[in-house]
Amino acid sequence: MNACCCRALPLVGRILLALIFVWSGYGKFAGFAGTVGYIASKGLPLPEVAAALAAAVELGGGVLLIVGWKTRWAAAAIALFSLAAAFFFHNFWAVPADMAQNQMIHFMKNIAMVGGLLYVVAYGPGPWSVDGEGQGRC
Repeated sequence: MNACCCRALPLVGRILLALIFVWSGYGKFAGFAGTVGYIASKGLPLPEVAAALAAAVELGGGVLLIVGWKTRWAAAAIALFSLAAAFFFHNFWAVPADMAQNQMIHFMKNIAMVGGLLYVVAYGPGPWSVDGEGQGRC
């Protein structure tokens, strides 16, 4: 594989991984009242604080992941957030049968994203990043 293309793959991966978080974080800020209501409906404490933290982690962490600055920390924060979201908001084992499959898909999506984010935590952002870690091996 071309060395330049190979060096670009971690950047492409970070962008693709981060897009869902940037989009979702922006949506949480834009529809803040709805986000607060949804969090409150799950019985979680301090829904306003939780909504603001969730939006900040998703939007801020997603942007940091894209540009590759403090990448390992951003990926770790988003991974913890995604893991918590999987268990609190996609608890397929505790919903009516007609909702279980959809919630299981969302749960597994979150778990898969945690896996990708842990890969970034372990191996860093790659050479095309502000952090500038890695040599882009292929």
